[in-house]
Amino acid sequence: MFDIEEKRDAHAVVNVASVPQRSPFRYPGGKTWLIPRIRKWLKQDQSVVNLMIEPFAGGGIVSLTAAFEKLANHITMVELDDEVSAVWQTILNGKNRWLAERIFNFDLTHDNVNSELTKPDKQLSDKAFCTILKNRVFHGGILAKGSGMIKSGENGKGITSRWYPKTLRDRILAIGYVKDKIDFIEGDAFKVITENLNNEGAYFFIDPPYTVAGKRLYTCYDIDHEELFRLTSLIKGRYMLTYDDTPEIRQLAEKYNLEYRLIPMKTTHHTQKNEIIISDNFSWWVENDLR
Repeated sequence: MFDIEEKRDAHAVVNVASVPQRSPFRYPGGKTWLIPRIRKWLKQDQSVVNLMIEPFAGGGIVSLTAAFEKLANHITMVELDDEVSAVWQTILNGKNRWLAERIFNFDLTHDNVNSELTKPDKQLSDKAFCTILKNRVFHGGILAKGSGMIKSGENGKGITSRWYPKTLRDRILAIGYVKDKIDFIEGDAFKVITENLNNEGAYFFIDPPYTVAGKRLYTCYDIDHEELFRLTSLIKGRYMLTYDDTPEIRQLAEKYNLEYRLIPMKTTHHTQKNEIIISDNFSWWVENDLR
């Protein structure tokens, strides 16, 4: 079965500039480039999805797109990383305006950044601000241990290369208009998936830390990939599971009899590679249609 599907990867690479940018994060491994496909997936039953669950929320672009474009009535975002979680809790639980203005009014210098990041005993909202700060001034937006500040950056702009205070403020304030649709859980993706296995009306968008780059990119990278495949195979609702295209991942898909397609994407270094999209069905999949 998989030999046929491996030939179905003749797609154009999505221009991410054509997709509305909703998230305050520049998230490594984010799925902005996949949004045209995700729209098709969410519309497959020709009605608004009642519940969409994103167990590895990260930068949240899929949840935000579903909320803003009215593709789902209710959305559950789950994230284990306490820094990323602090951002979503602050935005979704009533302090989005505080965070937006804190970012907009911050004087971005090396001294000021270091002062903020080294402050002890941070409140949740302060941790959220520092997370956005690190995400915007660290190489590649990487929050994992070992990452450091941008040096030269774009056109020699250094740490200001990715610091767009007005844009960030506008995005965070905009999320306030859809936050009532979104429930956020700081917790374990596996637990939330298990609790919702039998929910036939749920749509799961599952984008875990990948096997190859996860350790370098994320703090919470160490997951049981085979257990995730096993759980996915038990889901009664709809699901889309994304992974890097490796022999190990293909073997797990075959072991649990999960159907997949290949799709090209460009990395941050502008090289093209394939990713694997695993789904309960591909009736929604249209070749070379990226609208």
